[in-house]
Amino acid sequence: MQATLINSNDYLFNTLFLLFSGALVMWMAAGFAMLEAGLVRSKNTTEILTKNLLLYALACIVYQLVGFSLMYQDNTTAGWLPNWGWGIAETADNASQSSKVDFFFQVVFVATAMSIVSGAVAERMKLSAFLIFSIFLSGLIYPIEGYWTWGAGFLGASKAEGGLGFSDFAGSAIVHMAGAMAALSGVILLGPRKGRFTNKGIKPIPGGNMPLVALGTFILWFGWLGFNGGSQLSFNGIDDANAVANIFVNTNAAAAAGTVCAFILSLLIYGKADLTLIVNGALAGLVTITAAPDSPTPEQACLFGALGASAAFFAIKFFDYLKIDDPVGAISVHGVAGFIGILLVPVTKDVSLSTQLLGATIIASWCFSASFICWLIIKHYHGIRMSEKEEYLGGDISECGVEAYPEFLGGRSSNIS
Repeated sequence: MQATLINSNDYLFNTLFLLFSGALVMWMAAGFAMLEAGLVRSKNTTEILTKNLLLYALACIVYQLVGFSLMYQDNTTAGWLPNWGWGIAETADNASQSSKVDFFFQVVFVATAMSIVSGAVAERMKLSAFLIFSIFLSGLIYPIEGYWTWGAGFLGASKAEGGLGFSDFAGSAIVHMAGAMAALSGVILLGPRKGRFTNKGIKPIPGGNMPLVALGTFILWFGWLGFNGGSQLSFNGIDDANAVANIFVNTNAAAAAGTVCAFILSLLIYGKADLTLIVNGALAGLVTITAAPDSPTPEQACLFGALGASAAFFAIKFFDYLKIDDPVGAISVHGVAGFIGILLVPVTKDVSLSTQLLGATIIASWCFSASFICWLIIKHYHGIRMSEKEEYLGGDISECGVEAYPEFLGGRSSNIS
């Protein structure tokens, strides 16, 4: 009777912990929406908000029908290809938590990966093309690399189980770098926004609402505590409680250090405190620590956050030099900082640098190549880019028929600048 009571309590605490953490991660969808809405021009605000709402809904449906069954299975050997399934897989040990709880916590991670793509292709991609791609990412591309790592696949399984022993605690590569590689492949095929790169150089295209940028950043920072903290996956006893507290502290420390680091770099290089660069520094710090928020000391977490923010800061300029147009800096923040986070894991965990490098390379290669093929097919049969006129008018009018700021801007005639 006593054992049953203990198991019941464990089940209740684990369930509540994962549901609450999943809800925090779901709130990150609002953060991405606000951040992207602030970083695009006002004529594309409604369209980017519509995109973020629909991508979350589609990711939930597709991952429920297909993705979760592919990603989590009862395999006992480290494999390359998952078995094809349908519906929510009943693979969880009911002594810890039900598969429905596992599904809810994981589906919000899928939506996060898709949100990364949203900002990078903003202001010139067809809404319909983006939504078609979100089906492929949520139902196939992400679940397969997720199976390799967090499922029973060859990357995440220990060497004793026939795997490589790749370590990514909460998804620096599995979620963030994967989303960035999907975004990069789409941006390459899509091309830059009109007027972004000219014979005279790189033309800045400032966002339309900096208050939304700051709000979105704070929402993401807050939701990230659930993203990393929930990845502990259990909340039983003193050890788990201390582990989650450590994860919260390290996550917050890395974000803070990334923010300050980007601020200092902005002052030193440009002589100004550029909010967009500071925001990306905070997010890069969060992405970097996500690979191992459970093992560093708070001081190490600060260092890791600063390193990730520095790498993302200079990567933004580098991608501009390559004429890769990313309106929100998502490829630099989630891709470059995610890669840095993976390489920093051996500093605090017993895993080899070569294993981490190989794992990150495999994930990046798969997500880039599979996404490129999907984008290419969509481009051939459907098209992925707005017409020049539609891009000039803005996605609010051409895609949604609703302006975000009709009265402030004085109507459609003034919303085409």
